Amino acid sequence: MQRASRARSLLRARSNRTVSVGQCYSRKNFNLEKYNRKNGNNVSYQGIQIKNYATLGTGFEDTLREKTREAGLGGGLDRINAQHAKGKLTARERILLLVDRGSFREEGMFVEHRCNDFGMAAQKPPGDGVVTGSGTINGRPVYLFSQDFTVFGGSLSETHAAKISKIMDKAMKLQVPIIGLNDSGGARIQEGVDSLAGYAEVFQRNVMSSGVIPQISLIMGPCAGGAVYSPAITDFTFMVDNTSYMFVTGPNVVKTVTHEDITSEQLGGSVTHTTKSGVAHLSFPNDIVALSKLRDFYDYLPLSNKAPLPVRQTNDDRYRVEPSLDRIISNDPNKPYDMLEVIKLITDDGEFFEISPNYAKNIVIGFSRMEGRTIGVVANQPKEMAGCLDINASIKAARFVRFLDAFNIPILTFVDVPGFLPGKDQEWGGVIRNGAKLLYAYAEATVPKVTVITRKAYGGAYDVMSSKHLRGDQNYAWPSAEIAVMGSKGAAEILFAKESKEKIAEREQEYKDKFANPMPAARRGFVDAIISPRDTRRVICEDLEMLRTKAVTNPWKKHGNIPL
Repeated sequence: MQRASRARSLLRARSNRTVSVGQCYSRKNFNLEKYNRKNGNNVSYQGIQIKNYATLGTGFEDTLREKTREAGLGGGLDRINAQHAKGKLTARERILLLVDRGSFREEGMFVEHRCNDFGMAAQKPPGDGVVTGSGTINGRPVYLFSQDFTVFGGSLSETHAAKISKIMDKAMKLQVPIIGLNDSGGARIQEGVDSLAGYAEVFQRNVMSSGVIPQISLIMGPCAGGAVYSPAITDFTFMVDNTSYMFVTGPNVVKTVTHEDITSEQLGGSVTHTTKSGVAHLSFPNDIVALSKLRDFYDYLPLSNKAPLPVRQTNDDRYRVEPSLDRIISNDPNKPYDMLEVIKLITDDGEFFEISPNYAKNIVIGFSRMEGRTIGVVANQPKEMAGCLDINASIKAARFVRFLDAFNIPILTFVDVPGFLPGKDQEWGGVIRNGAKLLYAYAEATVPKVTVITRKAYGGAYDVMSSKHLRGDQNYAWPSAEIAVMGSKGAAEILFAKESKEKIAEREQEYKDKFANPMPAARRGFVDAIISPRDTRRVICEDLEMLRTKAVTNPWKKHGNIPL
């Protein structure tokens, strides 16, 4: 109840205006509550003031007013209160918090389902359980839909799906991102195959939109059965702790088939999908925080694959020197350090919006800015598994690299990788195929690619991490870099296996002197320069400015066959 109270207070603070749910927001302010008391009307709803049509006359105007009121109330006050009791906002409240004040324009408010079976003819609430329309986030346009759990549990019907499809078509036509606020119990059983057809219509549009406009899903309640595949196709999926879950088959089916007792949260809650499955990229403690963070995240994204990158003013000088970077790596090659510190010391204002921070922690991905322009960052994390690549890390990074390439976002890569994680579990799990996904993603990418090797770059993992051989535009090494087939100890033990331990130790030092530095790679042109860590920001800023005019195309093909 405290969350619901806070949400209403925040809504009143952000929306100190008259709201017409039919419009959806009226620009003209007047005291509707006083007007309603005077005229005996009761059409206000949880801080959203519904425009009063009483002065328009009778007949159709009365019908319009009543339908508008019905749409605003969704499934009714009892169900709204039940939604709040769970710590959840309603579909319309979520939209109010997500978009800029007064910017939302609703479409399809009066759409009703056409099902007459199983008593549905007597239940036809306007809107059919989903609010759709357009608005702006920090002044930039967006299309969105918000499922209303108070209406038939947010279940998807033929017309519900048609509303979503219509808004997705408009987003594609106008080259604007689409955001889905999911809160649905799944397919509307009463409609049978019509509901399933509706899902497929949405899926097809997800696929056609992929790589053309950014697609974001925020799971704010249940998302089960066929409903899960739309968020899975979208570019980013976020969840809300304790109130959202995703799974193909629920706990009851699992118990029937496998005899396992498991809760919805354990099976498909936010913790499960942000730490184990990787299906969700981030989770947030409640609806309010989730919507606020989504607004921040939206600022990093271009509107489409043809739109310029968003630019934000910054006072962070490209010539800023960071002496602490000279000391961040220990002389002990096995001592870990936090790659997040490196990233934040180099990027604008120390800001970094990390994606999937709790999944495959051995690799870091996320968005930042250099001189106000969006970049994507991929970096090995020496604090986790020594920065080794494994199956999950490869998949996580590969998907992100392909997103960046699709939307013309430059890729900055920091390398400290001792190789791929060994072991039968990795081999049996397909580390060869999955590791190749990351290689494929980097090799295919035509956006500006700048790579900095901070310490280890061993074996095939060196090649995979945006090396010069995969068309890296600018590849640098810090003086602490080691670029070799493997570490000196392992190499000496293999090369001189028949010699004594003392001789092997000598050979190890010989190998270290020869390869445990970036000079051999620099002599061959595999790195463009050996740079001082403190100057890294300046070098990268200069490169990114120069690379803005980069023009590279791949050979024509219908599509490549990435090793899925």
